[in-house]
Amino acid sequence: MDNLRGKNVLITGASRGLGRALFTQLAEAGTHVVGVARDAADLTTAAAELRARGLVAHALEADIGDIDAIYPLAGASQALVGPVDLVVHNASTLGPTPLGPLLDLACEELGRVLAVNLVGPFRLTKAIAGGMLVRGRGLIVSISSDAAVTGYPGWGGYGVSKAALDHLSRTWAEELRGTGVRFVSVDPGEMDTQMHRDAVPDADPATLARPDDVARRLLAWLDRLAPETTGVRVVLSDVAERRAS
Repeated sequence: MDNLRGKNVLITGASRGLGRALFTQLAEAGTHVVGVARDAADLTTAAAELRARGLVAHALEADIGDIDAIYPLAGASQALVGPVDLVVHNASTLGPTPLGPLLDLACEELGRVLAVNLVGPFRLTKAIAGGMLVRGRGLIVSISSDAAVTGYPGWGGYGVSKAALDHLSRTWAEELRGTGVRFVSVDPGEMDTQMHRDAVPDADPATLARPDDVARRLLAWLDRLAPETTGVRVVLSDVAERRAS
């Protein structure tokens, strides 16, 4: 992955699932990666194991939904690895589970979902993108969902947050087009993760993608991303199928 090697990367929600897989594979690809999680104990251990292999990996504990956490997080990550070249907005929350209808979703619960899935990424982008503008380069990736484009019963709060995150990414892309700072949204598809198990307890794991496999495909796509590409939303399985055909 020649285009990713040597890049400084900040990834949120890195303690499990797709985030953890990306954290490990980014380090193995030769990036300088900082992973963020609300509970970073396991992530800290994983980072230490990667560093023992001569790789550059760090863990930071922070809640993306906490307004007071964002600028200290941005500063700490850049103190560890230098100016950030790539941000992956992966942290997200479903809200209350089992998932229920919007009529049963409290306004405060919706507010928490939006704080983590939308407002947190907005604040973190603001904290990082200024430096990217000065350097004339940078890539910000938002992890989306099919719930952003399809109204699934019970997924209302989460779906609304992901739809808004997609549109936020498109708007950033248009406002900063031509500056070298680029934005993309990626729907990784359904995966065998704790979040999916919380949302759909009866799902057959055999029908779901493995986070390690999805991370590998996502990083391969990012590595070959054309320099002018910005403002796009992709479904990762479609990208992989088109490339294979």
